[in-house]
Amino acid sequence: MAQVELRGVTKSYDGRNTVIHGIDLDIRHGEFVVFVGPSGCGKSTLLRMIAGLEPISGGEVRIGGQVVNDLPPRSRDIAMVFQDYALYPHKSLYDNMAFGLRLRKTPEDAIREQVMNAATCSCSTSRCRTLTPQLRNEMRTEIKRLHQRLGATIIYVTHDQVEAMTLADRIAVLSAGHKMQYDTPDAIYNRPAALFVAGFTGAPPMNLVDCTVTDGAADLGGVRVPLPADLAARAAGRSPLKFGVRPENLRLASAAGDIAVPAEVSLLEPLGAETLVTLKLGSTEMVARCPASFRHPPGTAVTLHVNPMHLHLFDAASGAALH
Repeated sequence: MAQVELRGVTKSYDGRNTVIHGIDLDIRHGEFVVFVGPSGCGKSTLLRMIAGLEPISGGEVRIGGQVVNDLPPRSRDIAMVFQDYALYPHKSLYDNMAFGLRLRKTPEDAIREQVMNAATCSCSTSRCRTLTPQLRNEMRTEIKRLHQRLGATIIYVTHDQVEAMTLADRIAVLSAGHKMQYDTPDAIYNRPAALFVAGFTGAPPMNLVDCTVTDGAADLGGVRVPLPADLAARAAGRSPLKFGVRPENLRLASAAGDIAVPAEVSLLEPLGAETLVTLKLGSTEMVARCPASFRHPPGTAVTLHVNPMHLHLFDAASGAALH
């Protein structure tokens, strides 16, 4: 597959129920792009429109510079792997795999070689339909190796943000048929453009709490956290706001330039390699990712430290980040 371009792509049913709202995307040749979002966000519908399995209500889809809106799937020179089995029940596995090549009049010796190569590649992932965590990890590894070997343009759909982060060159985060952000995994995680993106990515996700900003500091339920001057300036006069910080950016050890925040231990969740600690900050709570050795019991007063560059503010009404 060559470069894929989406320009203002929409999808509606009966001219009323719009499920895809003006999506613009540029997918480079050889890029691995993941559509991610909760169930019902429109990611599978968008993929089916690219493949030609769903008609496009508005906008354009281009593959290799050619508008393909009206081309049938067989004329788009792409392949799609379905979530469930999609086989001809009267054909053998070999004949199912060879079917597309025979339609192209490929010589039988070339068909046999390509089918056997594909079968060898896929045998290590076929067990992954049981979906245990270990096998899902193995499948992600095999898919990434396949992309490295083929160098093909791949569009992958998942609701699992871990899969998205580990596989993608770029990620399109979708919510209710809207594109919330399209960027690299690093940018999606560390510079979320929207409140939805911040809350959707990460395990556990970003801490997001209501706040007000006055005199250069965010008030979190009675605890004031000084903000970088530029972030405080962007928040001036805006309300309501959400304050955000990722669990791994809340530390117990200080570093130069850190902000110190008083807190109280509320709950411990040991995970072996680390411990998730729920902390009270005034009338709010946040989760910190701490070393496995952290064993302070609930009720213990601690001091949290955070680099001010890791703090985020969002407009709670629009959901937009105040970058």
